[in-house]
Amino acid sequence: QISYAIDYHRHGRVDPFVHPESRSSGLTELLIIDEADRLKTTGLEQVRDYYDRHTIGVILIGMPGIDKRLGRYPQLYSRVGFAHEYRPLTPEELTAVLARRWHTDGLAGEDDEFTRTVAIATIARITRGNFRLLDRLLTQIKRILDINQLETVTPEVVEAARDALLIGH
Repeated sequence: QISYAIDYHRHGRVDPFVHPESRSSGLTELLIIDEADRLKTTGLEQVRDYYDRHTIGVILIGMPGIDKRLGRYPQLYSRVGFAHEYRPLTPEELTAVLARRWHTDGLAGEDDEFTRTVAIATIARITRGNFRLLDRLLTQIKRILDINQLETVTPEVVEAARDALLIGH
């Protein structure tokens, strides 16, 4: 359906029965399933069947070990192209993400280097490089700064954001 919508946008009215070239427009539809590790056998079979019946790519996102679980279903596993496990961010990657995000959010103010370094260390300790947790924490930090009309990310602001998100100590 996405391919047809794009063809329609590019060429006007596109009927796949009248214009069979739209079926092979070179565009790929993609089905993304988050928390796929929660799917039961029936759900996995439905994904496999859908994949077999359509020209579509499928991305299954789940907790570590999902590839081993899929290995127990040879009909589905034979269709798996590759598995990739995301590792935690390195300190350098974490610093780069923070610098970019602070710049994007308008938080790249003129605070002192020591305060910023301690705040980064606090964020690194709390998130342990987990990108999803980092994103949630940064959103909460921005919210706390806005509410309190602050301009500097301090360790205290980071701790307040952690407490608001109910992240463990």
